[in-house]
Amino acid sequence: MAAPAKATDQKELGKALANKAAAGNGQGKTIAQLFDEMKPAIAQAIPKHLTPERLLRIATTSIRTNPKLKVCTPESLLGAVMQCAQLGLEPSILGHAYLVPYRNKKKDAAGKDLGWFDEAQFQIGYKGYIELARRTGHVSSIVAQAVHEKDLFEYEYGIDEKLRHVPADGDRGPVTKYYAYAKFKDGGYSFMVMSKRDIELHRDKFSKAKTYGPWVDHFDEMAKKTVLKALMKYMPISVEFQKAVSMDETTKREVSDDMSEVIDVTDWSEAQADDTGEADVQRDPDTGFPSNRPPEDEVAFE
Repeated sequence: MAAPAKATDQKELGKALANKAAAGNGQGKTIAQLFDEMKPAIAQAIPKHLTPERLLRIATTSIRTNPKLKVCTPESLLGAVMQCAQLGLEPSILGHAYLVPYRNKKKDAAGKDLGWFDEAQFQIGYKGYIELARRTGHVSSIVAQAVHEKDLFEYEYGIDEKLRHVPADGDRGPVTKYYAYAKFKDGGYSFMVMSKRDIELHRDKFSKAKTYGPWVDHFDEMAKKTVLKALMKYMPISVEFQKAVSMDETTKREVSDDMSEVIDVTDWSEAQADDTGEADVQRDPDTGFPSNRPPEDEVAFE
């Protein structure tokens, strides 16, 4: 049996795979074949509660069932999956993490605009944030909840902080607020409350995808994640947890033994243009991608 890959070997393998994918040298290879080549690097990084085989199977299923992911660049998919591996989060409907397709702009080494490319962004779900917080060993309980119009809900910040939520019976009415609270093993606690309008303003400011993706398909989960992230700014968290949080909502074109150190290439400056689309670009009415993108049969993902 071959010896486990060292961290330096893992980094070199990951970069070689990403560079190969970016350069098109892996053209003709299926995503399953690229993932298989990546398995030694994932085995080195993945926590004990998850296996490389399970993670790659779930990731492959996510890609096959989402037409927009099928046209994303292989290097961005490899980067997103490696982030899942290092954090031990499954990219599935469980809500731990998502592989989200975005249209992103690329530039060459000289700064020349190379145009739009479809890339996969790694996003942590609200259940993923709860899981990561529990792993720190400092949190005894952490919860995110929605408040409906007919619920009894009282809260107060300051010296005499309080938080009380009694859900109404039957029809609770529309959601008006979201909150998160955490109890710490040392006996302390912290909570954060945000109105639904606050959540929507956050989405409009930071999300490039307002017509597809988690904010459309899983608004409630994304709202809970937003209030959890706001709460965590005031929690005593470890350096490892901070590094995990820094990987959320990032697009990466390299694979490394520490994905938190890889540069996020998401072009947030193009968010508005990306969301509305330029007037002279014809787009597929079903996917929203440019009509002149490569046919799907040119992208080997079987």
